[in-house]
Amino acid sequence: MTFLPAERELTIGFAHAAYQMQDEFATRGRAAKSFEVRSLDELRERAPEADVLVVSGLWRNDLLPRLPKLRFIQSISAGTDQFDKAALAQAGVRLASAQGGNERAVAEHAMSLILALARQLHFGRDNQTARHWRPMIGDRARREDELGGKTLVIVGLGRIGLRLAKLASAFDMHVIGVRRNPEAHPHVQEIVRPDRLAEVVAQADFVALTCPLTPETEGLIDARILGAMKPSAYLVNVARGKVVDEEALLGALAGGGIAGAGLDCFHDEPLPSASPFWRMPQVIVTPHSAGETRLYESNVVDILLDNLDRLARGDTDLRNGLV
Repeated sequence: MTFLPAERELTIGFAHAAYQMQDEFATRGRAAKSFEVRSLDELRERAPEADVLVVSGLWRNDLLPRLPKLRFIQSISAGTDQFDKAALAQAGVRLASAQGGNERAVAEHAMSLILALARQLHFGRDNQTARHWRPMIGDRARREDELGGKTLVIVGLGRIGLRLAKLASAFDMHVIGVRRNPEAHPHVQEIVRPDRLAEVVAQADFVALTCPLTPETEGLIDARILGAMKPSAYLVNVARGKVVDEEALLGALAGGGIAGAGLDCFHDEPLPSASPFWRMPQVIVTPHSAGETRLYESNVVDILLDNLDRLARGDTDLRNGLV
């Protein structure tokens, strides 16, 4: 007995509020039937039809008992902390992430935030909105800066972190990586274990978070780590909001403990309108868009089709397989 029905009998459900996954799938000439939903209510209604779900943010674990046909979930995102992996394993449902589908986009977004903070592009946009031509600055400490010779600490040296290291090296930055496995990499001058995080952030001009959210990384950037950073340093988060203690970060920003931050993710999303982050001029807020790219649907469908073909062959090893 095969793990999935024959392709002509297979039903794939695509569930995302914005991405055009079904349109991309339709260009691939596959025989499987498909449907697409844009909301949780629609997903609850249609999901029982699916043998395969392609989903990320709309997933809820209470759906699982209601999905007797479901055999495989292809996450649309690299992050999969929303899935109860033990429950999926018990139900015999396989799970794979979209890791690698947006590694270039996220790394480039992180580098963009680093550049924007160094060159004060956020202040330039504020001045543009106010139609204010800022005069030349006499105080050296308040001027735009250059990246050459600056130290970047990257927390999490997976695909995104290593690609960011490569980009940073092109700007002549000194890169220190933080990871459990201190294996050397040509674009990283030094790699340390997480127990040395406070030591290396004290050297950093920029600290970039590219790590997954795990029990070990939740709240990793707390008051102690922020307190170890230089007042002139910046924090860039393209990982997950809960990697950072937000109250501690707000305190560090308000009190001048660090110079500013580029933040793509938060504990609560969408970021509430009352959040102080919106009102901080030294903070650049982006709406968890680091992974967005015009190529994203194509990249995720590539991973999906690879995994469907593996399952059809009876392979147990999935691309980015987790369950």
